[in-house]
Amino acid sequence: MPLWPVYAGTNEPHDGIAELPAPPPWRAFDGGPVLPAPDAAADASAVSPDRTHRAETYQATQETVQLVNAALYLRRPLLVTGPPGTGKSSLVYAVARELRLGPVLRWNITSRSTLHDGLYQYDPLSRLYAARQEAARQDRTTSTDDRSGIEHHLRLGPLGTALLPYARPRALLIDEIDKSDLDLPNDLLNVLEEGQYEIPELVRAARLAPDGVAEVLADGTDERVPVVRGRVRCRAFPFVVLTSNGEREFPPAFLRRCVTLHLRQPDDRHLAEIVRAHLGEPDAYARTLIDRFLSRSGVGDLATDQLLNAIYLARSADLDTGSLDRLAEQLMPYLGQAAQSDVF
Repeated sequence: MPLWPVYAGTNEPHDGIAELPAPPPWRAFDGGPVLPAPDAAADASAVSPDRTHRAETYQATQETVQLVNAALYLRRPLLVTGPPGTGKSSLVYAVARELRLGPVLRWNITSRSTLHDGLYQYDPLSRLYAARQEAARQDRTTSTDDRSGIEHHLRLGPLGTALLPYARPRALLIDEIDKSDLDLPNDLLNVLEEGQYEIPELVRAARLAPDGVAEVLADGTDERVPVVRGRVRCRAFPFVVLTSNGEREFPPAFLRRCVTLHLRQPDDRHLAEIVRAHLGEPDAYARTLIDRFLSRSGVGDLATDQLLNAIYLARSADLDTGSLDRLAEQLMPYLGQAAQSDVF
């Protein structure tokens, strides 16, 4: 029987991803040539200490575990919504660490982001400059280091890298998709549905190449990967997490192709687990701050980070209780304008 859940939310790394069953027939991919999975040990050097700590201490709810596994089994993107500070972006790092998926590929979305940005970047001006330099060198001597080829001026983006034909899934974070231009979710539909894309510059160049293979740089590394005739098709569909703060609605066609997880503000038990994971067993004053945080979060948006900051300073600063209360109030302001009062 296949392993369920593959992702258990235990924060203990394992090779359960190898037990993932075959995809549904409509989500099977056969890209090649097959690339070896990145070294999972490289994740520690590729991620900042902050992200490493969040991955190690992430406290997944049962709902989160179930829906992460649904996305993995179905080979579908996971759309994670919820208020700020609920761990939306930390989730992908926790899953990648536990399942040993290697360094997380990250695409931070802005209002100017386009699908092209996520797939690859090509610099024709640098290629033109390299071609002129090569022509000048050939006038003087025989050159064996020709850098005028397209592949030397093209780098895959995070989405483009995630869709390479790796033997195991890569982890990709598309952060704050709700900040994008209105067209980006629709533009993503075909690429995420088909698990493939083309690089027109390489497609044209392949007509002149004997084997049509170009070695291009992948995102987040100086290593080159082969792209055959300008076409990239995945083999193991990546674990894609798209985060949203709920600031906009998405097209029904986009939502239909995603598994949707809504993260809520944690309750008192879950908050205590989060504090324990980050800072150890909460003491009496930390529990008081947890109670205050919960009572205030019903009035306006607060982030769990704010509570952790307040508890950390309460343990580290030599202040009396009154001063700690005032400091905690300043560290936990409401994130939005829904609440006008900041009174404990």
